[in-house]
Amino acid sequence: MPRKPICAILYDFDSTLATTDMQAFGFIPDMGMTPAEFWHRTDEFSKRTGCEKILTYLYTMVEVAKEKGIKMDRSYLNKCGANIKFFPGVSTWFSRINEYGEQHGIKVEHYLVSSGNKEIVEGCPIAKEFKAIYGCEYIFDKDGNVLWPKFAINYTQKTQYFFRISKGVKDQRDDDSVNEKVHDRRIPYSNMIYIGDGLTDVPSMIIVKSNGGKSIAVYPKGKEDKVSSLYDDGRVNYACLADYSKDSPLEKIMKLILQGIEINESLRVHESQAPIQD
Repeated sequence: MPRKPICAILYDFDSTLATTDMQAFGFIPDMGMTPAEFWHRTDEFSKRTGCEKILTYLYTMVEVAKEKGIKMDRSYLNKCGANIKFFPGVSTWFSRINEYGEQHGIKVEHYLVSSGNKEIVEGCPIAKEFKAIYGCEYIFDKDGNVLWPKFAINYTQKTQYFFRISKGVKDQRDDDSVNEKVHDRRIPYSNMIYIGDGLTDVPSMIIVKSNGGKSIAVYPKGKEDKVSSLYDDGRVNYACLADYSKDSPLEKIMKLILQGIEINESLRVHESQAPIQD
């Protein structure tokens, strides 16, 4: 019996699924700061020290929490994800797309690939929808205190997860398997989709699109200019409103892509069963 084809949908998080940066819904208000104040502080630290920007925000979170006397352990960060606001339709998007995939003989898997805090995402209402969540993480000591960054994923490093997911290499420490040449990928590149919102997603958008998958740029209502250049420059296949509601343009695009995967799979099976001509 042929294996059911798998479609992997990879998502950015901030301003793609969530309406803005995940830290803005719990962590930053708890620090008595505005988002502008927090990100200005991270920028100033990066300029002063030359520290890479993702590592900079991870450090700044620890620093401001200490100043406020807040223990930034895993439990606290999970709580910071509880009140994240999402774009319309996100809460039911996953079940609808899964169901549509099943109707067309496709298993749909959802993956989060974010430069945000994995611990915050794990506390949000949609965390359970992802087969895997890849994001920046901390190591905590036995008392729950932050020791060091465990993983820090910047914008170009996100591209590795395209290959990891295709090959089924979930262990982020496994650099050998992800670089080995394989002939039977768990998920073909053509069955992979990336959804992001802007310039920080460009490396991932390009690598998915150039390898036969589909890239989609989403934007908030009235902010088409955020992604218009991405479409005009050929960096994405589609650009549309960040509305995940039933029958929205985004859902229609996703259904068309799934139909294409179904057709391609049928052609592949037909060709493999065709008799060899002398």
